Amino acid sequence: MKRVVVIGGGAAGMMAAIIAAMKGKDVTLIEKNEKLGKKLFITGKGRCNLTTDKDIEEIIKNITTNSRFMYSSLYTFTNYDLMKMVEDSGVRLKVERGGRVFPQSDKSSDIIKCFEKYLNENGVKIMLGTKVTDIIEFKGAVWGVEINGSEKIKCDSVILATGGKSYPLTGSTGDGYYFAKKLGHNITEIRPSLVPLVTEEEWVKELMGLSLKNVEVTVKHKNKVIYKDFGEMLFTHFGVSGPIILSASRKVIDILPQKVEILIDLKPALDHNELDKRIIRDFENFKNKQFKNSLNELLPSKLIPIIINLSGINPEKQVNSITKDERKNLVKLLKEFKITIIGTRPIDEAIITAGGVDVKEVDPSTMESKIVKGLYFAGEILDVDALTGGFNLQIAFSTGYCAGFYS
Repeated sequence: MKRVVVIGGGAAGMMAAIIAAMKGKDVTLIEKNEKLGKKLFITGKGRCNLTTDKDIEEIIKNITTNSRFMYSSLYTFTNYDLMKMVEDSGVRLKVERGGRVFPQSDKSSDIIKCFEKYLNENGVKIMLGTKVTDIIEFKGAVWGVEINGSEKIKCDSVILATGGKSYPLTGSTGDGYYFAKKLGHNITEIRPSLVPLVTEEEWVKELMGLSLKNVEVTVKHKNKVIYKDFGEMLFTHFGVSGPIILSASRKVIDILPQKVEILIDLKPALDHNELDKRIIRDFENFKNKQFKNSLNELLPSKLIPIIINLSGINPEKQVNSITKDERKNLVKLLKEFKITIIGTRPIDEAIITAGGVDVKEVDPSTMESKIVKGLYFAGEILDVDALTGGFNLQIAFSTGYCAGFYS
């Protein structure tokens, strides 16, 4: 019987181990943490955005690095195959805004239990709290692995599913890159992706904790639009975060350290003309009030002092004496609320890692190394990453499936 060792008990590793065992192989899954799926547990704010219900071509469009590499594995094990597999184990799923798929219970632990059930049913040997210290190669092929610095386990195949370098507390500390490099693989530049952004403006600190829903962001570099999105964002003590900012960050990291502008349309449902009419109506209702007390129905209270300050209109000015030009400038400010991005938060705060094992050295159909026979890769260790919305987890599951199937 063929012996397979899977290193890493995250999404990709669990899937690889399950599929390899279903194919009749003797499978050992090694995880250095005390439990499986530690990063899976915190995804989607603990609700687990498992995948997307979009079609494969749409998924490909949301993959920002090496999307062509993913064609074969995504068609081999689709998002619909994944959903069926999870629901067959008794976990009901639901689809939310943007095609995001979650467990109906909103508990990521249900997804982890589902995979643990498959692992146990298929006889996978699970070694928790165990550190792989070496992958042993002999004559250009995998011979086995060394654990805890001494014990050796002989095997025919090794599947490296150790994750990237983001969220190191979940175990993603970059071990897999060291093994891959030692075995002759090229590792492309490792950078944070889907990461909160740092702004030049100091006043963002005053907005800390403010969440804006249904806003549109336009990301610009040298006056050229490089990204546009609609949804939810969050102000923090250092800058901005939240779903649309995290997705935008993938484009921003390619341009930094050059400055990048983000224009936030605070009222995307209204064009400039309609917003102007809305402000005229509000001013009519508050005509005897000062400007600083006239925006309560238009904006969240935390944002009002900042908008007043940036508008250049005297906060004490009576609303009925605000000029047409001042009002037009206010409209422009609300439609193009500008922040300047000067950096990202560290990689350990990123949701995923950009960069990894060079996919030119990996067979896209089987996930086997083109350099070492019997060595396979799955998940975030590969130089493939995508925007938010369940796409990165689908990459992990599809590559894990292929690695397990062909190992």
